Amino acid sequence: MTREGYNKIRAEIERLETEEMPVILDRIANARAEGDLKENAEYHGARESQGLLQARINDMKSKLGRAVILDPAAMPQDEVRFGATIKVQRKGGRGTETYTLVGAGEEDYDSGKILATSPLAQGFLGKKKGETVTVQLPNRTNEFKIIDVAYT
Repeated sequence: MTREGYNKIRAEIERLETEEMPVILDRIANARAEGDLKENAEYHGARESQGLLQARINDMKSKLGRAVILDPAAMPQDEVRFGATIKVQRKGGRGTETYTLVGAGEEDYDSGKILATSPLAQGFLGKKKGETVTVQLPNRTNEFKIIDVAYT
């Protein structure tokens, strides 16, 4: 993953631990103060919320623990690799599309950030500026011309 993606996940963990977890812990404390816990739905609901939130935090921490941070600037600049921002044109299309190949957790399809492991990105990997690429997608085949390859 990129440094940006790593920092984004780390910030989300921090927010969950410092903002959301204390709210849930307060709910648990308030429910405990009501007495009998066996039939206390508020207590059980808060405990379930705590477990789900903790599982989410643990999953993100595990992802960061396994992460390898890559510097896109260190990649071969003339070839599509992880971290590349590519400008492509579909065969028969008039405009261009821009995609950035990112790691898991960094994807944002609305802004053109696609997983480097996606079928679309896999079709571009290893290709160079000016090449025409045929990409097999799950429901169709598309042909693209790579207009530009850049690393930020």
